[in-house]
Amino acid sequence: MRRFSMGLLAAVMGMAPFSAVAQEKVTLNWALWDWSSVAYYKPLIEAYEKKNPNITIEHTDLGSADYGQMVMTQLSGGATNLDIIQIKDVPNYIQLVRANTLENLTTALKEPVDTPDTKALTVDGSFYGLPFRTDRWLLYYNKDLFDAAGVDYPTNDMTWDAYYKKAEELTQGFGVKKVYGAHTHTWATLVQVFGTLDGKNSLVSGDFNFLAPWYEQALKMQEDGTVQTYAALKTSATHYSGPFFNGQAAMMPMGSWFIATLIEKVKNGEARSKSWAIASLPHAEGVEPGTTASQITSLGINRNSRHKREALDFVEWVAGPEGARIIASTGTLPSALDKAMAEQIAGLDGFPKDETSRGALQSPKTYLQLPVVMNAPQLNLILDRTHDMIMTENVSIEDGLKDMHDAAARLSQ
Repeated sequence: MRRFSMGLLAAVMGMAPFSAVAQEKVTLNWALWDWSSVAYYKPLIEAYEKKNPNITIEHTDLGSADYGQMVMTQLSGGATNLDIIQIKDVPNYIQLVRANTLENLTTALKEPVDTPDTKALTVDGSFYGLPFRTDRWLLYYNKDLFDAAGVDYPTNDMTWDAYYKKAEELTQGFGVKKVYGAHTHTWATLVQVFGTLDGKNSLVSGDFNFLAPWYEQALKMQEDGTVQTYAALKTSATHYSGPFFNGQAAMMPMGSWFIATLIEKVKNGEARSKSWAIASLPHAEGVEPGTTASQITSLGINRNSRHKREALDFVEWVAGPEGARIIASTGTLPSALDKAMAEQIAGLDGFPKDETSRGALQSPKTYLQLPVVMNAPQLNLILDRTHDMIMTENVSIEDGLKDMHDAAARLSQ
């Protein structure tokens, strides 16, 4: 097993209950989602297999829409054909931990791994997934639409009030030719998480009154026509990329994973919005510029795997410096992101060449999108359900947040 001298897992050296990686030929199966559209899967596998000719990595694509439920069903049923388990988000992680389906990596590793991301995933002193990709929320914008409207580009120190004003200035036209100043996708996160970036409020606190002004503004943008309505987007099942690709939206808060997608889609001609750039997420007054929320994607090991030691070696390698550099080479932010890797991403063919975009790749402060709590899966459902009710105006903001509070309180009883 290789040892790392730098990066996220510099201290990781092996699994205490497992011996060294066997020399016989072994095939590992990696449970993942969106094989055909995620750029780093193939180069990671090819590089690892080249270094380890006795290991073959296969994959099982469980799809992104229902990945959490699909992988939970497989593992809770005692599946032995999956070795490496990709973990999508906190609710997915907690489901798998509660079902006792993953190896405890805290005890498996000879040396402790102590990073902000592993701390964030710690449950009762243990963690069960090694972070290898940490996405952050950024602001994407179409430079051509800004130029046409005569509006200054966003900066890495732009307030939400300035964002709302630009959205008004950029909204042009009518009907099918209308250009919206911004695009707010249907995910609850794109309203709720922004209220937590002051470090004072949290989606797991049980008190959701702090969300009221954020929902007021989200509904105002719908009413003013600076964004498409939530109901229209839900009814048409519009993918977030569509309005941006087609030049129908001038700005869009979205995850850092969209960088690699944009580079690829512009290159192959699928995206008409060729002149794009990024900036840091807007911030509220009193919040440090560049502060954002993150989502950790990690790799765990199936407790029923027949090849645990080989699986861990692969997981270590992906989460370590070699894997991180390969992930960065595709335009994706690895968990082990440092200044050199940020420069690597900024130097990719197709990445915007302006200094604002380059600077937006690194954040001074990030907060986990949904903190790790044992009722995260149920809480996430409550957050999503209430978001839908408020954004479709089936309930008032006040009543919706009260329902959210009451439902969350029942989880603790």
